[in-house]
Amino acid sequence: MNATRRALSLHARQLISASLGLIAFLGLTGIALDKAFQSSLINNLEQRMSRYASVYWNEVELDELGRIDRTQMDNSPDARFNNFRSGLYAQIEGKNASWQSQSVALFSLPKIPIGKTGQVDFSGPFKLQTGEDSSINAYQYTATSEFSSINGPVALTLRIYESEDEVFMQIKEFRQSVWVYLGIAGLLLVLVQIIILRWSLQPLRTLEHDMQSLQSGKQPRLNSAYPLELKPITNSINALIDSERSNLESSRNTLADLAHSLKTPLAVLQSQIENDSDSSSFKSDVSKQVLRMNDIVSYQLSRASRSGHALYSAPIDVLLHAESIVQSLEKIYQSKGIYCEFEVDVKSQFSGELGDLQELLGNFLENAFKWAKKRVLLTAKPIYEPAAKRPGLFIVIEDDGVGIASEDINKILQRGVRGDERVQGHGIGMAIVQDIIKSYQGELSVDRSEELGGARFTITLPCLT
Repeated sequence: MNATRRALSLHARQLISASLGLIAFLGLTGIALDKAFQSSLINNLEQRMSRYASVYWNEVELDELGRIDRTQMDNSPDARFNNFRSGLYAQIEGKNASWQSQSVALFSLPKIPIGKTGQVDFSGPFKLQTGEDSSINAYQYTATSEFSSINGPVALTLRIYESEDEVFMQIKEFRQSVWVYLGIAGLLLVLVQIIILRWSLQPLRTLEHDMQSLQSGKQPRLNSAYPLELKPITNSINALIDSERSNLESSRNTLADLAHSLKTPLAVLQSQIENDSDSSSFKSDVSKQVLRMNDIVSYQLSRASRSGHALYSAPIDVLLHAESIVQSLEKIYQSKGIYCEFEVDVKSQFSGELGDLQELLGNFLENAFKWAKKRVLLTAKPIYEPAAKRPGLFIVIEDDGVGIASEDINKILQRGVRGDERVQGHGIGMAIVQDIIKSYQGELSVDRSEELGGARFTITLPCLT
């Protein structure tokens, strides 16, 4: 049985990745410092050997035979030149002249080819056998002496040798110090990093706590102040919660309304059964009540299906579905010969469920066809706002009928009230569309059409932000 592998938390992921980056940075920093320190030591070594060479060169004196006057070479620039195997050595070579410092005894210095006159060479390291393996660097300078002998000017080569043991010791001490300090700095940075991560991820922990409180019913929604990066998530969660609760409340209301609406026709049927009326009257009453109950059930089912719309529905093309509805209505009202005109922007889209759009257009267009004489006008265009995620929708449906008196507008918007009692219907279509418009935070206005002279219904659905 395979165990479920637990994913690392965001805190652990960031801590591991940041720690690896920190280790790599400190490691490269330590290597760079080590290289720079070594380079600095070698440069200092070369400059120091150059100074020693200058001092000895200024002390060189030749006799008439071209030999070095050793009495002038006792003024060494460093006491180590006088100490046996001190790690600092000097040597001068010429045709008839040779000299070496007192530190050179019982062992030989590395042989280095004589360079060109006036040339300075810094080379090494060379292995020096002194009982223990040791490495030295060499500084060599070749020039012609300023003093003439009986044989003429003499070419001399001055060499300064210095052991790398001291350099290695300094490098070792530096490495110990720098890695200790970098290690301490790394630990401090890791602690600071942990504190920063805990602070930066605190909103996520707050969100997690709020979600747990939300699931346990301790709070109705996410109300904490979150950073801007989390706002879209928390706003979407709150919107989903509100939508779910609205749908649940709507479903409960629909069931309650259905039960309440069916009480009266059921009571009438029960009364007819108990009164034992004649069959013809009983049949007529039952038929009326069954028809009424059918209308009630149809209406409540329509409301229930409409109230459960998805929060993030795909945009729906308005023109395509409007043409389909109008074609059906033209067949129904063929005898009236009504012509429906379109002024619909092709970019007009409905951000909701298809059933809601069909309910809106179907009810308003059917009313327009029902009351129109010859013409119906459908206008639709999108509504744009700078910060909106989706555009809104503006719909106007007009007819050339008798219109609606201003004092009757509020009455026809009430549930169960029809504009003309002589026309078949139950007055529930307007209530349905009003509920739909309300669910989308839209607005509905009714007035007289200036162009056609009849009624004008204006629907404004706001942008989604």
